[in-house]
Amino acid sequence: MAQQVQGVVARGKGEPVRVETIVVPDPGPGEAVVKVQACGVCHTDLHYKQGGISEDYPFLLGHEAAGVVESVGAGVSDVAPGDFVILNWRAVCGACRACLRGRPQYCFDTHNARQKMTLLAGGAELSPALGIGAFAEKTLVAAGQCTKVDPSVAPAVAGLLGCGVMAGVGAAINTGNVGRGDSVAVIGCGGVGDAAIVGSRLAGAARIIAVDIDDRKLQTARSMGATHTVNSRSTDPVEAVRELTGGFGADVVIEAVGHPETYRQAFYARDLAGTVVLVGVPTPEMRLDLPLLDVFGRGGALKSSWYGDCLPSRDFPMLIDLHQQGRIDLGAFVTETIGLGDVEKAFARMHEGDVLRSVVVF
Repeated sequence: MAQQVQGVVARGKGEPVRVETIVVPDPGPGEAVVKVQACGVCHTDLHYKQGGISEDYPFLLGHEAAGVVESVGAGVSDVAPGDFVILNWRAVCGACRACLRGRPQYCFDTHNARQKMTLLAGGAELSPALGIGAFAEKTLVAAGQCTKVDPSVAPAVAGLLGCGVMAGVGAAINTGNVGRGDSVAVIGCGGVGDAAIVGSRLAGAARIIAVDIDDRKLQTARSMGATHTVNSRSTDPVEAVRELTGGFGADVVIEAVGHPETYRQAFYARDLAGTVVLVGVPTPEMRLDLPLLDVFGRGGALKSSWYGDCLPSRDFPMLIDLHQQGRIDLGAFVTETIGLGDVEKAFARMHEGDVLRSVVVF
């Protein structure tokens, strides 16, 4: 029987989000209903609200979540009611050319639940953020979007792996292939950038340079493992990174802003054969202008990191284990816990620069 629950909905561009009653259908084949326990407020949700990703309003926001599987549809065998799971937005198909080549993290046919959740008032179909929609007491997802992890970890911590923390850690470890003794520069020290710093430290980088325009964020970056900081509002970041790396530039530069100017900085702050990783999310109108001769002459690699090139079934349990061993502190990313009605205020706090993650706790 379909259920009525409360969820945070964005009805139109520029409109404040509001808590509304939504209808969650019973899971169909390959689907699961998850009782959400915690969900982080990610900048991607703000992009949805502002129309920066699509205009398929109304949106059911929220995607960085953990909870307990309540029910599953026909054919589901990997998860069962009662399982504690982290939700992911890349349920792999297992049959595309990437999956068949043994690289499911690059699956070309990821999928979400086939059925739609709807608004109780008027019956409009909801577009769930990243196919999840977890600013809700319960949500309907594809069963492949559920990754089982150790249930002893706090949901507010576990859920952060569903997007931002995984994106940053994966940008360093999976995409950037940061290795022992490497020098790394991270441009943009919000949640994803700080996670890239954590990932770089975990991988054994010898020098981790945090670049931002906010001294408060740089201070947080140091607490996450940065060995050096650069305020690019007052200092040329390219020259600063080169100076800190013997004049050569960093082995890996991770751009966690998603802006043409910071990408240019990343491009010129790397070593001649270094790697640039773009994990910041640009908006559709942005364009990049680089001399093609410079691209040719510098060698190395220019990469994009989509979801940290992660494979949730492999990476989520591993990072939870590392957290429980004390090797990474996922709790450090949780600035505050809030209620479902506080999401609009949490969006406003993003602009103040003093929050890594606000987390809705049910």
